[in-house]
Amino acid sequence: MEGVQDEQLLRLGLAIVIDSGSGRERKVKRKRREEFKPLDTNGVSEGNIYSLLEMREIMLKKEKKTPEISTGEDGKGLRLIHLLLVAATSLDENNLDSAVDNLSELYQNVSLIGDSVQRVAAYFADGLVARLLTRQSPFHSMIMKEPAPEDEFLAYMELYKVSPYYQFAHFTANQSIMESFEREEKNNNRSLHVVDLDVAYGFQWPSLMQSLSDKATSGNRVSLRITGFGKSLEELEETEARLVGFAKTFRNLIFEFHGMLRSNSGLKSITKRKNETVVVNSVFYLNSLCNFTHISETLKSIHNLNPSLVVMVEQEGGRSPRTFLSRFMEFLHYYAAMFDSLDDFLPLDSLQRLQIEKNHLGKEIKRLMDFDKDEENSPKYERMETWKGRMESHGFSGRRLSSKSIIQAKLLLKINSHYCPIQFGGENGGFTSFEREEGNAISLAWQDKCLITASAWQCARGR
Repeated sequence: MEGVQDEQLLRLGLAIVIDSGSGRERKVKRKRREEFKPLDTNGVSEGNIYSLLEMREIMLKKEKKTPEISTGEDGKGLRLIHLLLVAATSLDENNLDSAVDNLSELYQNVSLIGDSVQRVAAYFADGLVARLLTRQSPFHSMIMKEPAPEDEFLAYMELYKVSPYYQFAHFTANQSIMESFEREEKNNNRSLHVVDLDVAYGFQWPSLMQSLSDKATSGNRVSLRITGFGKSLEELEETEARLVGFAKTFRNLIFEFHGMLRSNSGLKSITKRKNETVVVNSVFYLNSLCNFTHISETLKSIHNLNPSLVVMVEQEGGRSPRTFLSRFMEFLHYYAAMFDSLDDFLPLDSLQRLQIEKNHLGKEIKRLMDFDKDEENSPKYERMETWKGRMESHGFSGRRLSSKSIIQAKLLLKINSHYCPIQFGGENGGFTSFEREEGNAISLAWQDKCLITASAWQCARGR
């Protein structure tokens, strides 16, 4: 009976999160081919660049046609991966003519509406072409053009709805935050302060509001204060409006939101109120800092804040990539799993899937590929063991996740199951979830590829 109730509550939480972001109007925009002026193309002849981009234009037009037959049936998928690796190696060795030749062949065989290998290869090809060009080239601007904010928002929301990827991250983090609040409830004046290092659209917080409201009464209200860091004032204002509007539906919840632009001194300016429970929420943030010095400075600032809990969720890497080629292989393996997982939720001709891949996942891939040649400061996904060492060296100790977190993860995967079997602690199949680090972390994987890991930390005693 308790399991049924937990599943019902989780379904409610999912509905809350998804509904909270539905206020945007869908705007579908057709992109027109741009006119170009001759400009530096990084040593490659303009004729070859024009020819390469013509192949890309033809590939993009396939988007309007009927989905293609799977490449896996005749081994073409392996050929596409081979072409990608040869193109990446050629770029790394500055053999630009070879890179152009292989990218041209790629564009002739990939498609945004093909199978998962064709689709992911198309976006990686774009990322390699952007890396091939100088950033002053108008071709570079065309390939790296950002989706409109409303399209990016809708793509994120659609992925949130159909896949457990973000749901797993947010619900696992919220469960640990809720338990930290409950442990200090006798002394915290029923006040919770969450410092969110990357608040983004704020989709994580409606379900936490629901959980806090369930514990409160009209005569004994709970206070939730969120200090959210974001990349722009506009995004912070939209997130604040969304969360404040939702919080008004709970009469027993006092809610405050303080948006702050990201800066090196941001955490140092945060003030703690007497007796409140302070939790730092770091979901998909530390990996984005790239440089270890920036990561170290952030961890030191978090430790100085002396929070009751630090929740960390990060993309998982299979090794510690230090070169462009090793990072390329890591990202290719990662996003191949992401694209493959979408086939379990959405049909091949789904406009919804196309929008997710074009305006969210594809954007991420191109950003990861088109980075300066300073490999030490380039983005990378690293292992949980690497993060464990960093956290411990900065004065944090791991905190064991509760059995309820494990049960919730299992229920979440069950709710989101479609065609492939869902497993917990098993192998193969579709999505799996399993404990790590003696119960101090929990990971989400697609088949044999670990995608994200959530962990909880506290300031170590005696420091």
